[in-house]
Amino acid sequence: MSESLHTYVTEIDRRQAKMQNTLIALSGGVDSSVAAFLLKQHGHNCIGAMMKLYDNDNLAPSCNSKTCCSLDDVEDARQVAASLDMPFYVFNFTDGFAETIMERFVQAYLSGQTPNPCIDCNRFMKFERFLHRATELECSHIATGHYARIQSDDNGRFLLKTGLDASKDQSYVLYAMTQQQLSRTLLPLGQLTKTEVRQIAEEQGFINAKKRDSQDICFAPDGDYAGFIQRRTGNPPLGGKFITPHGQPIGNHRGIIHYTIGQRKGLGIYAPHPLFVLSMNPQENTVTLGTNDELFTTTLKARDINLIPMDKLDSPLQVQAKIRYSHAAQPATVWQLDEDTIRIEFDNPQRAITPGQAVVIYDGEVVIGGGTIC
Repeated sequence: MSESLHTYVTEIDRRQAKMQNTLIALSGGVDSSVAAFLLKQHGHNCIGAMMKLYDNDNLAPSCNSKTCCSLDDVEDARQVAASLDMPFYVFNFTDGFAETIMERFVQAYLSGQTPNPCIDCNRFMKFERFLHRATELECSHIATGHYARIQSDDNGRFLLKTGLDASKDQSYVLYAMTQQQLSRTLLPLGQLTKTEVRQIAEEQGFINAKKRDSQDICFAPDGDYAGFIQRRTGNPPLGGKFITPHGQPIGNHRGIIHYTIGQRKGLGIYAPHPLFVLSMNPQENTVTLGTNDELFTTTLKARDINLIPMDKLDSPLQVQAKIRYSHAAQPATVWQLDEDTIRIEFDNPQRAITPGQAVVIYDGEVVIGGGTIC
């Protein structure tokens, strides 16, 4: 075991001193399987559980063989749990997922935003409902296969940090975790790389050692978000006008749910120079198009914020900020405007800042917090 991994495991063990049971969120994938193995290896009393979030039969026919929560995923998780001599359960959370995650996704798109449902799923399902189920099962902690770290500072406050493997770091999707949730969550993969995780899985003979990672939104893995929204609402999208930043009509669009900020392809409009989506106005049912240069801006506001190392920002703070999961963190300054809102000013203009996406702010490897871009 590497020195850094030993230090991290020691930190987990210190937090685990009084625990009785740990409920491990198994997905059928390699990451959560290795997380379970590592905790079992260090003497933790583990229970495996999988969240059934939706019925695959309700999705587009082309999706059924590619989604998570499939029978294959359940069987993979069950086999891993059996190999580790762990009890295994499947929790039916379909009703809560439909109301809390799918419906929020649909309403965000209808209002001209581009949401990140994976953040909502972590926030409202895994670290709320799943954690509540852990309490019912008298488990003191839950564990997941996220690539991030949780550590406590000198004052006993819990910190969320980036994963050691920068290419797999998932701290961005965990920014909404509260102190209570952080105190009861274990992330055994925080000090590992993906290569090391797959190596461990192969050494243990896990059936999913070479299983590919899921890349798409689980309930719309074909990427047809507009089709999903139409099936969900039962209403076809209402077409409207493409306009310039000055309000001049320049063509017809197919409905705002087909577009997102920065989009160039699929506009179906001819112009002497490339055009990009700058904004959507659901009240007027218009989509504004412009040049690539017009996509750049230096400021944003975010609502529904969560801060981790502190309760509030008393003064401007120099940070690094990410405006989407795949975005490289950029230097910026953040101000807290009120209890629920922050303003961020980047040192350099950023392209396609998108309402509905999360902005997450960092101080080096420490997650300061984040919110939803508005």
